[in-house]
Amino acid sequence: MAEPITIVLVDDHAILRQGLRSVLERDPLFRIVGEASTAAEAQAVLADRRPAVVLLDLKLSTSSDSEGLALCRSLTAAYPSLAVLVLTTFLEDHLVVAAVQAGARGYVVKDVDTTALANAIKAVSRGETAFDSRSVTSVVRTLSGRSQPDAQRLTDRELTVLKLLAQGLSNQAIGAELFISPTTAKFHVGNIMRKLEVGSRAEAVYAASKRALI
Repeated sequence: MAEPITIVLVDDHAILRQGLRSVLERDPLFRIVGEASTAAEAQAVLADRRPAVVLLDLKLSTSSDSEGLALCRSLTAAYPSLAVLVLTTFLEDHLVVAAVQAGARGYVVKDVDTTALANAIKAVSRGETAFDSRSVTSVVRTLSGRSQPDAQRLTDRELTVLKLLAQGLSNQAIGAELFISPTTAKFHVGNIMRKLEVGSRAEAVYAASKRALI
């Protein structure tokens, strides 16, 4: 029998780590050897456990994506054989490319199905790359210089949030509807407002309606 692939989960939401552990440990090929919710915890766990693969969420705080990207860069520099697979909610062209530049071997979004996630983990553990079709499209679009204006490339998740925003839902209500935290809902709303170049939720809905996004 093949040696199990050792994995560390890095995500700031404990319930998501628990869910991932539950799903992945059904496969005897995977062994979860550690978890972390912050960059500092991840550094400590990696130094102690030395896994083959890290599943990394880029969003480790409410401030920005830079912490996850910096951690990816730090880990891949410290452990050249380590395979970092980004598993995150956010699919934006610049984030996918930045993750690759930081040393990630793969990038998949959290709505990926279990089989695809398992295959991605196996691929990066073999030294291969693993990107879902949407991530590949983001890389190709960015590297070819054909990225669309921000207002024209809201992610699928942001479009869903936008529609709920148009119904007058609060961040807490949006989070409950989409099974995400209010903080994550707030982050999506902030991204929508930035991309639409507006200063309020009402303006976002108005701008989106004018551009036929809702």
